[in-house]
Amino acid sequence: MTTTTGIFDGYLRRLGTTGPHTPSVEGLFALQRAHLERVPYENIDIQLGRPPGIDPELSARRFGAGRGGYCFHLNGAFAALLESLGYDVTRHVGAVYEDPDVREISGNHLALTVRVDGEAYFVDAGLGDGPHEPLPLREGSYEQGGFLYRLQPLDGAEQGWTYHNTGGPFPVMNFRSAPATMADFADEHLRLSTAPDSPFIRTFAALRRDATGIDLLRGRVLTRIDPEKGPVERELGSPEELFDALATVFGRELDDLTPADRVTLWARVQQAHEAWLASQEG
Repeated sequence: MTTTTGIFDGYLRRLGTTGPHTPSVEGLFALQRAHLERVPYENIDIQLGRPPGIDPELSARRFGAGRGGYCFHLNGAFAALLESLGYDVTRHVGAVYEDPDVREISGNHLALTVRVDGEAYFVDAGLGDGPHEPLPLREGSYEQGGFLYRLQPLDGAEQGWTYHNTGGPFPVMNFRSAPATMADFADEHLRLSTAPDSPFIRTFAALRRDATGIDLLRGRVLTRIDPEKGPVERELGSPEELFDALATVFGRELDDLTPADRVTLWARVQQAHEAWLASQEG
């Protein structure tokens, strides 16, 4: 099947890609690039206490309406879209870590692989700072726009892969080779979107990847990460600046946010920012 149902029409319009979408390496690369550039990694609804579910059709409709999400939303919907276009997609249980030496798999990430034209690829629209294009699913190092990535077989008893991002805050993501379903991520989604110690509860964040760099908004600090020039930071001093950045830098439609939502989100961002400043002084 190489056409989509109405579920994905708005999603494809958001991506700005033109058909026909016959499965091909070129088509897969174009879709991942468009996804990373146009659908941001963000946790606005989690911050507002109304986390959306991870049903892929719900996520696809949300993306069509201008929203974003985190890995379970982004890769969940992307996998469903690719399947609707005829791609051979496999979902995998994965995990991201700050410690580059960890080889465990906690299940806090949904990873994807796609087979097309006889080749397998690591495909990910849900890391926020990941590759702009798919990586061949074989051991090796890969450079994209000045960023360096590496894939290697997972060490230990489990079969799988370790993805290395040498310049990111989470330098390692491990994932099992075994296929998974969306149901395998339900419990972890509940924890990540509601637990007080979850990073998605503690910190407001948005990320967007393009061919030359990464836009990162963490709290009130907006950063453009360029592998040649290094990071350039700007502190956002007002709610107007925050919401303007979300709309213009990250392409996040804001029509779903009421005036009360905006007040609540800014208050959370401001509180977390002040706590962060206090921790730096300590």
